[in-house]
Amino acid sequence: MRLVVALGGNALLKRGQPLTEKTQRENVRVAARALAPLAREHSLVITHGNGPQVGLLALEAAAYTGVEPYTLDVLNAESEGMIGYMIEQELGNVLPEEVPFATILTQVQVDPADPAFLHPSKPIGPQYAQAEAERLAQEHGWTFGLDNGMYRRLVPSPRPLRIFEIRVIEWLVERGVIVICTGGGGIPTVLTPDFVLIGVEAVIDKDHAGALLARSLGAEGYLMLTDAEAVWEGWGTSGARPIRRGAPEALAQLHFAPGSMGPRVEAACEFARETGGLAGIGALEDAAAILGGRAGTLVSREFVGIECWPSLFHWLEK
Repeated sequence: MRLVVALGGNALLKRGQPLTEKTQRENVRVAARALAPLAREHSLVITHGNGPQVGLLALEAAAYTGVEPYTLDVLNAESEGMIGYMIEQELGNVLPEEVPFATILTQVQVDPADPAFLHPSKPIGPQYAQAEAERLAQEHGWTFGLDNGMYRRLVPSPRPLRIFEIRVIEWLVERGVIVICTGGGGIPTVLTPDFVLIGVEAVIDKDHAGALLARSLGAEGYLMLTDAEAVWEGWGTSGARPIRRGAPEALAQLHFAPGSMGPRVEAACEFARETGGLAGIGALEDAAAILGGRAGTLVSREFVGIECWPSLFHWLEK
């Protein structure tokens, strides 16, 4: 099976953890062990989030006043290379030596008229107390929003339209290369009226970019791995239940958090509906089990309605 796997930013850097190289390296090592069984059985393409990392780079760039801060497209490229390097190295350490890897800096086209540019919604960087967030907003003109009781910087998150390096990625995949690409949703770019490609200030949602990548590659499966065990119906209520499987039309009738699970469910439904393939959402450590239907949430147009796991304690029982 040709399989695209998206590693969520919280799978690589858990909430509350320090944004250090050591911490990220340790988390990538855990991710590599979870992905290794999939790499042995499937043609694997990996993408990943970068919200914490690109936010830290933006903060570091703003702290140095000797030059103008680097723009978000450049910082996206930096984080894509850094995280790709770690994934490539750590996964290479647990797979046979002859397995080839390639990390591709990936430019993704967005629409300059996308309304997302007027309504920043994508959280990046670390969490701040209210006073610190207000100070940074005053100093840099940044927008902040609540995130689990704290504040994080919000940036535009336009929809991905086209992956410019898709032919290179396809060429490598056909030759058995494990490709790491479209990291952080890819480097956001637009075409000017003169057909000149330029970067823009945004961070593309990695789940939607991953769905575009999977569709463009003709993948049969698309997994989104994060720190959540599954998609929950009625999350935050006394009647919350983990969803085992669902049809795109049924899931579209439910409400999910717009800043976290919402985009994942939208991307899963989009991929399943348009390709007939299987999409999965769940915890990083359950990667192989999700694909086998033993954990997480699966989405397919072959399913009818929504089926929930029989017990809220399923995750302790498995």
